Amino acid sequence: MKELKGHGVALITPFKNDGAIDFEAIPKIIDHLINGGVNYLVVLGTTAESASLSNDEKKLLIAAIVDCNAGRLPLVIGIGGNNTHQVIEDIVSIDLSPFSAVLSVSPYYNKPNQEGLYQHFQAIARNSSLPVIIYNVPSRTGVNLTPETVLRLASDFDKIVAIKEASGDFQQAQILLKTCPKNFLVLSGDDEMSLPMLLAGAKGVISVIGNALPKVYTKIVKNGIDRDAEKAYQTQYQILNLIRTIYDEGNPTGIKVLMKALGLCENHLRLPLVPASENLNKKLNEYFKKYI
Repeated sequence: MKELKGHGVALITPFKNDGAIDFEAIPKIIDHLINGGVNYLVVLGTTAESASLSNDEKKLLIAAIVDCNAGRLPLVIGIGGNNTHQVIEDIVSIDLSPFSAVLSVSPYYNKPNQEGLYQHFQAIARNSSLPVIIYNVPSRTGVNLTPETVLRLASDFDKIVAIKEASGDFQQAQILLKTCPKNFLVLSGDDEMSLPMLLAGAKGVISVIGNALPKVYTKIVKNGIDRDAEKAYQTQYQILNLIRTIYDEGNPTGIKVLMKALGLCENHLRLPLVPASENLNKKLNEYFKKYI
């Protein structure tokens, strides 16, 4: 899965003041990312506030991104949820032809055990026409997908080709890198954890900070994959405050502050998310001015 290696960015969804999707901002954002050298784009991930989008809005957003991208970069689509049958229905009904893979988050709220998680992703693998990236983010879902379950899935289903690992547990990441098949990709889903994971053998990153800083974060990812730790950390330390602080009030609250500072879109979110507090806004802008 060469297309999934390197630096992927989980796209934000720009909104207008009235809450409608800002379709006019999408071409600017995509051009910004392509010019920044990213390797692929992730559509309808968590960062896109996809949980607050209607099905009709999702279709319109997909169409707009596919049109603006115009085949320039590979695309990955987020299709996940805590209703396995609905996830399968979405995978079967959505036109997946513009995409290289499906990114599917572990079921949230239900808190299934490891066998439940295995059977959930088994069902997805058996029904998806595309390769599947499983997404482990226990801070959001409430359940950790263990390395043992990941290895079982990777071994049993050719369709399951990668994991976006965002547990924040470097020991767990190392176990995945050590035990999973060589053709199975371990990708970092945690901006701050990405560099140590790359140096340990991960093949790529799906980032949030890359929305605002595609060029510099792509450089960090490339240096990490090349095992050039000195250069990579030198760059990472320059933006470390930004990488950490964008998550202080949740995601994509912080990254939208930076996107507005760049003039790429307005700083609007959909309830239940709200824009960054005055304090966070000030802190992020101060960090950003020092960097740029």
